[in-house]
Amino acid sequence: MTPLKANVTAVGSEPVSRGKGWYVLVVVVCAVAGLLLATTRAASHGGEIRSSDSARLSDLVRTAQDDTAAAQRTRDDLAAQVQSMQARTAESDAEVADVLVQAGELDGAAGLTPVAGRGVVVTLTDASRDAAGNYPADATPDDLVVHQQDVQGVLNALWAGGAEAIRMQDQRLTVASAPRCIGNTLLLHGRTYSPPYVMAAVGNPDTMIAALEAEPGVRTFRQYAARFGLGFAVEVNDAVTVPGYDGAVTARYAQPTS
Repeated sequence: MTPLKANVTAVGSEPVSRGKGWYVLVVVVCAVAGLLLATTRAASHGGEIRSSDSARLSDLVRTAQDDTAAAQRTRDDLAAQVQSMQARTAESDAEVADVLVQAGELDGAAGLTPVAGRGVVVTLTDASRDAAGNYPADATPDDLVVHQQDVQGVLNALWAGGAEAIRMQDQRLTVASAPRCIGNTLLLHGRTYSPPYVMAAVGNPDTMIAALEAEPGVRTFRQYAARFGLGFAVEVNDAVTVPGYDGAVTARYAQPTS
């Protein structure tokens, strides 16, 4: 039996040859590629859009930190001008003078005044190598560094233990403070810090140490410290100093007094 050969042609049209179809496809691809190249050049202004340096998280953080420092200097200058104008106005306006006195009485509660006294100092450090220069064989990279939750566990315990004021590194902590991990560093109020992380609290040492021992996050960190060589130290200090908070204070809620 002679096999049948199918030959299907679109009604009302001539069949398109394979050669002509490939030609059309190549033209379309070239046009799209040219459009993409032109768009890329326009977006980059003729320069390279992405480089290995600009893509690094540490560089981005450093740039943001520089911008934050510049903004803080501007804020400090403006705040000094405002305080100067308030003081001059208070000399001739008794109502303004009274409001400034009331505001000054809240400085302590807002953490704006320095505090000193007896308390504790807690230090957390990354794991160190042994005498042979090695880490524990069963450790992963995450096991060897201090994490944000470790720092937060210590801070929560200090507050729960009745801390009157807390300093982390060189900064005063407030109710709005939130230390955050950025790579292998910690970000606090726009500044980055590397370990060791030092938290100093003014208050009753006995109650704060008891709170540290009862905090689940601290207990977990101490277990990792014993196993992988991370550092955990608690010291009672009779002369802990905590500076006043020097950042911007934003009022989110207000209540009329009369």
